Amino acid sequence: GVEHAILHLMYARFFTKALKDIGLISADEPFQNLLTQGMVLKDGAKMSKSKGNVVSPEEIIEEFGADTARLFILFAAPPDRDLEWNDQAVEGCYRFLNRVWRLVTGQEELVKGCSSTDPVIETSRDKELNRLLHHTVKRVTNDVSDRFNFNTAISGIMEFVNGIYDYIENVDQNARNIPLLKQAFQVLLKLLAPFTPHIAEELWERICGEPGVHLQSWPTYDPEALVVDTVTLAVQVNGKVRDHVEVSVNASQDEIQEQVLALDRVRELVGSKKVVKVIVVPQKLVNVVVK
Repeated sequence: GVEHAILHLMYARFFTKALKDIGLISADEPFQNLLTQGMVLKDGAKMSKSKGNVVSPEEIIEEFGADTARLFILFAAPPDRDLEWNDQAVEGCYRFLNRVWRLVTGQEELVKGCSSTDPVIETSRDKELNRLLHHTVKRVTNDVSDRFNFNTAISGIMEFVNGIYDYIENVDQNARNIPLLKQAFQVLLKLLAPFTPHIAEELWERICGEPGVHLQSWPTYDPEALVVDTVTLAVQVNGKVRDHVEVSVNASQDEIQEQVLALDRVRELVGSKKVVKVIVVPQKLVNVVVK
């Protein structure tokens, strides 16, 4: 805990300053940064052999694997806070890793033969996944390097996994952007590698044909890919949602109205009725009022 770590800090500072005083080193402080990690608690108390409330790592590793144990410890709380051991949360991390395994192996045959490393982004679904990819890289990089917030970094990776699943479930296999999908998997495994090294290495070898995820450079993000240039609006007819339309964020109200009235579903519902007015709520919805 903090009390124990403070003593080590005092020893280190004492020896550093003593060594500087006798001219052996030039540094005045032993560390540029210091992170004092929290304690692992069980039922609200610090784990202790004398109290008999110790959870054996060997048992967790035997049942769920080392990656699950690592993921839970890093995800359960910020590193400087105490961590309350929770068996259900351990199982949740195990289920997440199984979900990652199913995600990648389910598309393994589709992506492992793809050699392209520069996907062409065309459809709105492609743009959405590509934007999420770059957003995740930025978020995880900042959380890990600037703030040591491993728990929020892992949360970002989990959202990325959900986004990839959403892409696969909503885009027909023949229409999927395979280079983009492979790039998404590669980025996912690079981000996971420091937290869950074993599953990341195994899946990397499966889709890339050779081991070495830990030899790869850390992914970078493109600020331009983060720019949102379209927005999806709900389309209502007399106050009831009937469709959705994707428009440019810079589209005028007249342009949005023209797009909405041209939708097949809207034309079907309007029929011979008179359009009284079209209400555009920026960035949210369009309501076509008819009578």
